[in-house]
Formats: sequence, structure tokens, C-alpha cells
Amino acid sequence: MQKIAVIQISEAGIAIATRLKEHFPTAVTVSRDSVATNWGNYDAFVFIGAMGICVRTIAPYIKDKHKDPAVVCIDSTGQNAISVLSGHIGGANDLTREVAAVTGAREVITTQSDNAGLWALDTLGKRFDWPIASDIDDMNDCIYAFVNRQPTALLLEARDEGTDYLESTKPEHVTIINDIREADPRKYKLLIIVSPFIRYAPEGMLELHFTPMVGTIGFGLAHHPEDYKRIYDEIDEALAEKGILPCAHRYCTIDVKEDEEFCAMLQDEYNEEIVFFSAEELAQVEVPNPSETVQKHVGTPSVCEAAAILGSNNGKLIIPKVKGKNWTAALAIDRSHLRNGSVLSGSAAEGHIEIVGAGPGDPDLISVRGRKMLERADLILYAGSLVPKALTECHKLGAVVRSSADMNLEEQCELMKQFYDQGKFIVRLHTGDPCIFGAIQEQMAFFDQHHMDYHITPGISSFLAAAAELQSQFTIPERCQTIILTRGEGRTPMPEKEQLHLLARSQSTMCIFLSASIVDDVQRELLKEYPEDTPVAACYHLTWPDQKIYRGTLKDLAKIVHDNHLTLTTMLVVGEAIDNRQGLSELYNKHFTHLFRIGDA
Repeated sequence: MQKIAVIQISEAGIAIATRLKEHFPTAVTVSRDSVATNWGNYDAFVFIGAMGICVRTIAPYIKDKHKDPAVVCIDSTGQNAISVLSGHIGGANDLTREVAAVTGAREVITTQSDNAGLWALDTLGKRFDWPIASDIDDMNDCIYAFVNRQPTALLLEARDEGTDYLESTKPEHVTIINDIREADPRKYKLLIIVSPFIRYAPEGMLELHFTPMVGTIGFGLAHHPEDYKRIYDEIDEALAEKGILPCAHRYCTIDVKEDEEFCAMLQDEYNEEIVFFSAEELAQVEVPNPSETVQKHVGTPSVCEAAAILGSNNGKLIIPKVKGKNWTAALAIDRSHLRNGSVLSGSAAEGHIEIVGAGPGDPDLISVRGRKMLERADLILYAGSLVPKALTECHKLGAVVRSSADMNLEEQCELMKQFYDQGKFIVRLHTGDPCIFGAIQEQMAFFDQHHMDYHITPGISSFLAAAAELQSQFTIPERCQTIILTRGEGRTPMPEKEQLHLLARSQSTMCIFLSASIVDDVQRELLKEYPEDTPVAACYHLTWPDQKIYRGTLKDLAKIVHDNHLTLTTMLVVGEAIDNRQGLSELYNKHFTHLFRIGDA
């Protein structure tokens, strides 16, 4: 909400009005009598007072749900916040929830889809930045069919935050289909499409088509063409002839075109993102249609195709070079937006590997994104010696779940490539955060060698779980501002400059991974620099059901580990930060001034 008007009907609403204006700093107070003149000037009106007064005030000005502002009414005692007008499209439902949260009121929302737990079809486009490609006049009929739970087909031909939401919240009367040919009007009343491709529902079905903005357009230009104002539409028309809707969220070209009028128009008039690449960067990209002429003039055999691929994070080229009078264009899609299987009819399947950090052990501590990846995976290959199998129990029906504990690197890579080559989605699940002692470097080298698409989802490392379970802040103002993450020297040699006794000289908080089996050596090295009474903690199976934490001092660290038979998955923590409660941060000192608060004199 950009512009909110608050209408305080009586003196009884002063406290609520003050609270709302504190929460919405740009909100202004207007009188009830001025609603008529201000009706088109604000995105939302919040009435504080009786519902009847609110309704009588706005009734003469209500015209169209696509144009009317949001209206919310909260009673002067702050008990109920009611969504009155333009609940979905205008955002009154969301504003009602926010007003209720700020004031402690009970939210009252009466739209059927919200109360039935169904998607608000008329807000999905705005929520996920999906333009509607179908006839907007059919929206009410589509909503009526949907909220009355008539059989609905859902065709998803791209992947983004919105499609993940639809998949995870799909009502029972919705069936996901994989091809437009499965949209049978004898089985379904409504077809919902989320696709950058031109699609049409069969006769006899209602259609609601959203366009996910997942495309990247690469373009080349003649030198300062006079007809540059027509190029934007000409590119859209050329791509439409290839079956693509306007779906670009980014435009890319060579940097020598940075001062072109067309580029300025894209940014200033169309508010498009533009990325410029050097000839050297573009020349590194393999393309299907290199040009000697382009090479001669700008120093790279491709501009539009190479720019589209680079701008989509080395994505898939969906539409190769098309030519206009004074321009060339190509369209690519980031591989993270491609769904398993074909993107265009007849195209090869696209696999993907997501390296996911499992967190320290408790399934509740994996990231939201990480869990979504697990729920989506066709293959989950998890580090079974370190990751509880319970983390994989959210897998979808039919997914293959395999522990890598008894597999060597070659066997793991062979299994992942087998699924990848079938266009499957693979999760490689590592303990903690995969980038800390995760042994993923050699796997990524294999993926790079075979041009396999992959991404890393970070996780909560066990050293963070140790701090939480020890109820200790690992940095102490003015005494300890450094945390060292390391391991002792076992079968894997440590670099000479990273020997434990050298790292210990700072007497920082030290979190030592994978070293319980060599704890005698660890203690001996640490005692060269840390005082023998330095606090220590041996943390076994952090956040697992059988978690155990043993505290002591450094002189007894080896004894603690041996007496309690601690081996794998034990984190050793050393430093005066353990259980410390001394030392104050300046951040909340009432005399300390910072960006968000002026300190007391």
C-alpha cells in the first residue's frame, strides 16, 4: 500500500489512529467529508468507527472492483478489523490482517476463497507478478467455478515462487496436468495455466492463463536506428510467432550499445532491467548461430543469443536468433525456472541438482527452501552417516531416497548423473551447511565437467546450533569478536599455517569439527595458548533427539570426550564466551545513536 488515508470518525479512535500512523508513516488523516474528493487519490481508506458509518460514506463512490480502493473498518475500541471493499484486487484483506496485527484486533474477512482456504485467483497475478494472458472478462466466471470446487486442471510450464505455492497448496478439486492435450472439457470445467508459452483451452472450458516473467531477452541493434520506438513491440510480435508470450524480466546486450536510445527507452518508459556484457564475456558463450559479420564489427560472434544465455545465468536458449529490420533477438530461460521434462514440445528433458544444507539434525531446522527442495526431489541422496533419515521423510510419492554412507564419490556421481540425464530433480543432502566441511567441491567439479546444472541451498551449521544449545553468544563486546571454525589434524593433514596452536593464539571462540577421535592431540595443541581453565563444551548430536552436551575446562576436555564415549558428530567448543554473561553491547545502550534511534544525551 503506497497511499493510505485514515478516517477517525470520533474522538474515541484517537489512540488507534495514532498507532496506525506510527506503523504506516506515510498515512495521512482525512475527514469523512473529504472522502468524495479523495476517493481516487488513495490506495486505501481505513475507517475508525462504526461499520454502518463507513458503508454509508463510501456507498456513492463504489464503481468497479478492479478500480476501487481498499477499504478497512476498525471499531473505535479496537476489537474488530473488517475488510469492507476490494478485498482481493485492492488488497483490503491483506491490509486488514496488517491492521489487526498492529492493533491487536480480530481480523474479519468474508471472501469465500479466504475462508475456504482456496486460492484468490484474482490476486495471484499481482502477488507473483504474473500478467494475465487470457480474457480478463472471464475472471468472475473462473472464480465462481473455482470456489464452488468444480473440477479444475492446472497446467504448469515454468517454475517460480508462485508455481511452488500452487503445488504445495493445491486443493483436492485441482489436478495438475503435464500437457495441454490433457485438458479434457469432459473432465474439467476450468483450466488454469501458468506458462510463458501461448496456449489455448479447448472449447467448452473456462481458461485463466498467467504469464510467469521468467524470460531473458538478448538483443542486438543497428547503430542508432531511427525506428527504435517500434523495436520493443516488434520483438514481442516476433517471439509470439514462435509461440512465446511477453515474459521477459530482463533485457541484455553488448556494452557498446549502452548509449542507444532504445536502451534508454527500455529503462525509462518500460521500467525494464537491462544488463550489459562486454564483447569478451559474450565471446565465451557457445551459440547455435555465430556470425562472422558480428565478430568483425563488435568483437564477438554473437550478441543476442550469447547475451540471452549469460543474462539467464547460463540458462537454456528457448528461441534462437530472430531478425528484424534493425535488430536481432533471442530468448533464454534460467534453468531454475524450467520444469522437469520438456519445456517446448519435443525438447530434451532438463535435470537439476540442488545441494542442500540439512542443518544440524532436527528436521525443523532445515530451511524453508531446503524442505521445498526435498518435497520436490525425484532423488534424495543424503549423507546417511551424518544426516538423520527423518529429514527425508517429507519426500514425494515415488521419490528415490538413498544414503550415500556406503558409496564412494564415483558411485554417488554416477547415480546423480543417471537421474539428471532423465531430466529429474536431484537433492544432494549434506549435514549442516554444505560449504563448511561438506566435501562438495569434488562433486561440483564433476557437475562442471559434465555441464550439469546445480545450485546450493545453505543450511544452519552445527556451530550455530552449539551456540543456541549452550545459550551462549560466541562474540563478547571488547573481549572476543572472532569465531574460528576449524578441525584437528587427523588423516587429513592441516596446512602448516593453520595448526591449532597457531590459531589458538588469538584465544577467540573456537569451534572444532570432526575431531573427537583425536581429542588428545587437540587438547595438547590448544593448551599451548589457551589457559587450562578456559571453558569448553563437547556437544554430541546437536539438536538430535539424543543430544548430549558436556561442559568443563580445557584441561579436562580429553577426559570428557573419552569418559562419555563421544565420537562422530561431536562439536568441540573452546573459549571464554561459553556461558558468559558479562560485557554490554552498545547497540541497545540508551545513549548510543545509530541509524534508527537517537541516543539520550
